[in-house]
Amino acid sequence: MIKFQSFLSSSSGNCTFVTDDHTHLLVDCGAGGKYITECMRRIGVDPHELSGILITHEHRDHIAGVGILSRKYDIPVYATEKTWDAIGESLGRFNEQNKRLAEQSMEFGKMTVSSFPIPHDAAEPVGYSFETSDDKFTIATDLGMITDSLFEALKGSKSIIIEANHDTDMLKNGPYPFYLKRRIAGEQGHLSNELCGRLCADLAKTGTETIWLGHLSSENNRPELAYQTVSAILHELNEKNVILNVLPKYWIA
Repeated sequence: MIKFQSFLSSSSGNCTFVTDDHTHLLVDCGAGGKYITECMRRIGVDPHELSGILITHEHRDHIAGVGILSRKYDIPVYATEKTWDAIGESLGRFNEQNKRLAEQSMEFGKMTVSSFPIPHDAAEPVGYSFETSDDKFTIATDLGMITDSLFEALKGSKSIIIEANHDTDMLKNGPYPFYLKRRIAGEQGHLSNELCGRLCADLAKTGTETIWLGHLSSENNRPELAYQTVSAILHELNEKNVILNVLPKYWIA
């Protein structure tokens, strides 16, 4: 069984701990090392036990703490080739021996980790699926749109963290400048609550049982609004048995 704990999830920072009780991984690390270390302490895992940090893409809210954690605890870091190029010197002093390429399929103990392309305005962004003999868990945020290939990668996930970034009306009427609104709503931007809801209904038909809404915008969304919108769509499309949750912005206040 694959378990996870979100340490933080929003447009300000993202980090998820994933384990099968034998292998421990982080997906992204968009907060300071002190905060992530405290989160690890609370779940009883020494950061030295991490087998790797998997980076989805180079934006600051996903890599802010990667460099310091990797240096302090000698943790391998995985990213696609173009993502590494885009990161450049952003991680500070970095042990090149810990630089690894994120491949389409990787083995970590008894877990198979698959990376898959996502539509976002980054160099070579990916999401990750984690599979064992009887489970599949997927993290897919920063999605500008849903493509056929993306849905193929997501389907069959028993549980999933999926992006519900913004409410369309809040974004439209909010304080952001027009160029930023256009970027967020574009095909390389972020997924709205409504589009997320329709994706969730489609995933439920493939066996998804538990959905966690993540990467909510602090300015253009509210947890209760994201939940209500997605829940209403699931009921409208007769997918009422899915367990729906919303990830908190921070796990530790």
